[in-house]
Amino acid sequence: MCDLSCNKINNEIRFMVLSRFWLVIFISSLCFVLIGIFNNQSYTIDHVLNGKKDDPFLIGESYVKNLSPVIRDSLKSTESGTIVINFNTKDADTTYVMGPMSVRIFSGIQKTDGLLPTAKNSLVDIILPLLAYLAFFAGLMQLLIDSGASEGMARRLSPFFVKVFPSVPKDHPSISYMTLNFAANFLGLDSAATPFGLKAMESLQELNPQKERASDAQIMFLCLHAAGLTLIPTSIIGYRAAEHAANPADVMLPCIITSFIGTIAALIIVGLRQRINLLSGILLVVIFTIVGAMTGLLWYINSLDFIGKNLFTGNFSGILLLGIILLTLGYAFYKEKKFVEKQTNIFDSFVLGARNGMNTAVTVFPYILGMLVAISLFRNSGLFEILSHGLTWCFSNIGVPKPITESFPVALLRPFSSGGSRGFMIDAMRVYGPDSFTARLSCIFQCSAETTFYVVAVYFGSIKVQNTRYTLSTMLLVDFICVIAAIFVALWFF
Repeated sequence: MCDLSCNKINNEIRFMVLSRFWLVIFISSLCFVLIGIFNNQSYTIDHVLNGKKDDPFLIGESYVKNLSPVIRDSLKSTESGTIVINFNTKDADTTYVMGPMSVRIFSGIQKTDGLLPTAKNSLVDIILPLLAYLAFFAGLMQLLIDSGASEGMARRLSPFFVKVFPSVPKDHPSISYMTLNFAANFLGLDSAATPFGLKAMESLQELNPQKERASDAQIMFLCLHAAGLTLIPTSIIGYRAAEHAANPADVMLPCIITSFIGTIAALIIVGLRQRINLLSGILLVVIFTIVGAMTGLLWYINSLDFIGKNLFTGNFSGILLLGIILLTLGYAFYKEKKFVEKQTNIFDSFVLGARNGMNTAVTVFPYILGMLVAISLFRNSGLFEILSHGLTWCFSNIGVPKPITESFPVALLRPFSSGGSRGFMIDAMRVYGPDSFTARLSCIFQCSAETTFYVVAVYFGSIKVQNTRYTLSTMLLVDFICVIAAIFVALWFF
């Protein structure tokens, strides 16, 4: 009886983790904003509600007569009524804008959109593109199902997947969906990975006896997803090239090693928790095969000259994506008789899958909205900056080198917001130089982890699972392992 009561209590605690975390972020950020305005630490809170990313902060307003004579005369002598004064060349300029009755003073820029623009942009910039991606790739997946390709893929891969996902039957469609998701992430095809992943969760949900509680297979799938194992980090290379790095692809191997360490860590942690035999010969063969393939490709890439590397890494993922689409359509055409047997055709099958993909996008929208507005409020309130600077100060005082601590904002924000951590990564390249240790480490942080809270909310939200069990804590632990691994790998390489 005691064991049943303890299990019930533990399940309730796990059930509330994400919900409580969301509430803590929201309430603490709101309180911090209100305290700041009442203590005159902030001039206005409009940026928290309506501000847009990269807009200047309004820090005060003054009558012209109260300004210093130099500033007052400068304002009156300019036709635009605006002057910019550099107090600190490393910080944003302070701008004085003359109005009809007063002068508005701006300094600094906003790191992310306010609450209301975030709510709007979550629909315009995330859900609508996601809806289009989901519709297209879900349509392709329907072709894989109706043509029998997914069944064949599952049959061939089942010897490996039954070792990692023992609760998933052989030949189950979820195997092919998970394979496509891992392959898309591995090849840097972010637009394809999410639709495949959502479809995998839906398929695994069919096997889940407790629909509101995450199954072992779903937890394993998401935790393996957490390390973000990527072979060609095209976006990172692109950002480094845009910032004029000497060799934009020099972080590629460190990114692969770090994310591979995280993936193995996730497999071990969840495998031990679920009592899976990880010393299986099949598992070891697959792992070493992946390592061999990665090593071979990296050897080839390193043999290329600078222009050749940029050309290869820039086109590799795109060619693979087009190849997947071509193979899917070609195989569907080859197996057209199967569509006829099901009283449909290739195009109608694609439309059916696309329609299901659109329904999934609509389902996940509230979960994305709730998480993004909380993160927006958290960042604009100033709490994140305080926590980030506090952690950096603590590590600096225990001997952690400054170039490492200066990259911590990327690692701290990565589990919350991919866009936010990307902003810090780009800022690190611009402030310290794209070839500095801080910038390179920031790139590895960005590449080798996942947007944990977003993924948990979206993937479980799409199937209406409320009790995520130990998924969140395990994914955060994997994120932490990736951070530690990234530091050691960066020190080893750079």
